[in-house]
Amino acid sequence: MTPLFVLIALFAPQTPHQHHPPRDAKEYAKILEDPARDAWQKPHEVITALKIRPDEVMADIGSGSGYFTRRFAHHAKTVYAVDIDAGLLGMIEKQKIPNIKPVHATPDDPKLPMGAVDTIFICDVLHHIENRPAYYQKLAAALKPGGRIVNIDFYKRPLPVGPPESMKLSEEQVMGEFKAAGFRKTESFDFLPNQYFLVFQR
Repeated sequence: MTPLFVLIALFAPQTPHQHHPPRDAKEYAKILEDPARDAWQKPHEVITALKIRPDEVMADIGSGSGYFTRRFAHHAKTVYAVDIDAGLLGMIEKQKIPNIKPVHATPDDPKLPMGAVDTIFICDVLHHIENRPAYYQKLAAALKPGGRIVNIDFYKRPLPVGPPESMKLSEEQVMGEFKAAGFRKTESFDFLPNQYFLVFQR
């Protein structure tokens, strides 16, 4: 697995996928926070679809500089910002949002507390995780009863943004992996132009 959990320099149109450590966390943050991303990532629509409860505990896997994390914090009780890059997590800490808890994870372990999370959110990150079956079990252990895992990732076809097609996971592959891990698909949304949007529960 690549040493950075959110290698999203790939968000820039026609930019080669970065499969090496970033030169600088600030450089990555500029790409992650590019206002042009909003047009296709549709964060407001994503949050509306999730129907986040005021008492909800969320975990943003591969939180980066907090693009989704800080938005979730306006709606949820607690948000774990999970990333393996300390520099990006430091940027989140500097925002001093009291209900965000940074978690310095490892590539094979999200380091989440057992049975503590209502919603685990994964956006454009799953294709970076190498041993996904084992990782799914660690995510499952962090979920409360009835909790959900949300996965958004790029369609496995040529797109103006995202990694090379060879690196992408198809929607069918992801659904098959979650099924094998004991999850079922409970919802899906099709309003994102470049990504599938799936919700799983045990």
